[in-house]
Amino acid sequence: MKKYGCIGKKLTHSFSKEIHAKLADYEYELIELNEDEIAEFFDKKDFHAVNVTIPYKQTVIPYLDSLSDVAERIGAVNTIVNRNGKLYGYNTDYYGMKALTEKIGIDMKGKKVLILGTGGTSKTARILTEDMGASEIITVSRSKSENYITYEEAVNEHSDANVIINTTPSGMYPDCEGIPIDISSFNKLEGVMDAVYNPLCTNLILKAKEKGIKAEGGLYMLVMQAVVAVQKFLDMEIEKTVADNVFASVFASKENIILTGMPGSGKSTVGKLLNIDGFIFVDTDEEIEKRCGCSIKEIINSKGEKYFRDLETEVIKDISSKGCQIISTGGGAVLREENVKSLKRNGKLFFINADIGRLCPTDNRPLSDTAEKLKKLYNERIDIYKWAADVIVPDMATPQKEAEFILKARTELII
Repeated sequence: MKKYGCIGKKLTHSFSKEIHAKLADYEYELIELNEDEIAEFFDKKDFHAVNVTIPYKQTVIPYLDSLSDVAERIGAVNTIVNRNGKLYGYNTDYYGMKALTEKIGIDMKGKKVLILGTGGTSKTARILTEDMGASEIITVSRSKSENYITYEEAVNEHSDANVIINTTPSGMYPDCEGIPIDISSFNKLEGVMDAVYNPLCTNLILKAKEKGIKAEGGLYMLVMQAVVAVQKFLDMEIEKTVADNVFASVFASKENIILTGMPGSGKSTVGKLLNIDGFIFVDTDEEIEKRCGCSIKEIINSKGEKYFRDLETEVIKDISSKGCQIISTGGGAVLREENVKSLKRNGKLFFINADIGRLCPTDNRPLSDTAEKLKKLYNERIDIYKWAADVIVPDMATPQKEAEFILKARTELII
């Protein structure tokens, strides 16, 4: 018997198994099913309890004996418990999304809300925002209908919205470049939520944070809905402190540590001292050389700096789309804003602020192979490094102390 698990069509990138492993002591399987396998799965009832994800949150309803009030109102189910052969359906996404609004401090009462997308999570968002007292709730779709407006209408006619909730897959891995809506003209925005949790910060969330708007991706929602699901599975209570600790643990296990700074500042040395279980060390300069089959010096000397920077952007985009990495970047990586954006989707930037007196020119770095070039680069880049950084690592006595500083600062940021 499959005691516990998650059913869906494609579950390769699901975080559910590891979240449940941190919340409860049971075997939890990821069960991929095609549409024609759903009926047999529920006829057999060969499970104690399962979660349900895309695209089956509405498909499963006819197979259930009972729905919770919330699930019935929403018209979507993501948690099913088998009690003596009777199947009970719940919607724990509702409680996960509610917890997310509370975490980032969004008060829906009297607010105008735009919900992007029309699927099951969109319906959850509508019921939740109704319950939280939103004054106006508008659903945005790619196709106009009696109940939905278009994205063009949203931008042109509803730029006074106070809250935007994205329930579409826009910006989700592997299409991390996507963004569902341009929020540049939304001058009354107070909060943005995105149900997408991979990457940790979509372009939508990054853009909102740039504007000083309260914003958060979907990982907290995912963890908190799992907490409620486990409570249903096992008929038990989980304390909020335990739930928050699980979230912090999951987040820490995914979020990249990105090291930035001048050539020779010790990024690679510090990076290799950051021993974190399950993380790999990646040097973007080494990756560029591996792809090209020659040194960076040879690339720049033969094809110019722009060619090298284009390669660097391509490599950063590829590497930063994945989590569980310690990434040492080239000295000029932060010069392009698109690189910074790519890196911040799944990570925090730590600028190793090495004193200029500690830096030494080397022959293998053609842009800083003399003391004069090195000093010039330092003066040109120092403000950019500080602008891009989430944390500035002060010049310290040893690389080990800098590594310890980074690990401590990272923990404080997550908590």
